[in-house]
Amino acid sequence: MNKGRIEAFSDGVIAIIITIMVLELKTPHGETLHALLPLLPVALSYVLSFVYVGIYWNNHHHLFHAVKQVRGGVLWANLHLLFWLSIIPFVTSWMGENHFSQWPVIMYGVVLLMNALAFILLSKILVIQAGPDSTLAKAVGKDRKGAISLSIYIISVCVAFVNPTISLALYTLVAIIWFIPDRRIERVLLNTKE
Repeated sequence: MNKGRIEAFSDGVIAIIITIMVLELKTPHGETLHALLPLLPVALSYVLSFVYVGIYWNNHHHLFHAVKQVRGGVLWANLHLLFWLSIIPFVTSWMGENHFSQWPVIMYGVVLLMNALAFILLSKILVIQAGPDSTLAKAVGKDRKGAISLSIYIISVCVAFVNPTISLALYTLVAIIWFIPDRRIERVLLNTKE
């Protein structure tokens, strides 16, 4: 099956996810900058989630760049990832509206963890489909960055029971780690062309 349809569908879903998140930013009733202060938690939640969705979109693009064809298992794994991405607007809004209180921060971390697991599953299925000697298998490798992220998410969710602020800092740390796009796939693709 051609990968173009899955990429186009995923791009559309991700665009809708970002649109839903921005619609949660309500216009303040006052005309001064001071009127924006109550919106700060929601705005900060939005920025963090926007970065996360952008990171997944970017990595999804790079992942599929190294793939020629897809089969049924990839479609389901991709839908699994899109499901967890589509929950991000809900937990983003809940966390921002409740000023980063304990349970919303915990659930935000659980959703981030599930997104990471879903992306790893998608990557693994694509690698299995492509074969152990494929360009994709060489590019994905051991995925230390992914393993580190999973560990931080698990620690963050546990820490949120005691201190949600530290958890938020750890969620932000993972976003910073991934903000610089993963270039493994690009490097391997360039090396195979030479």
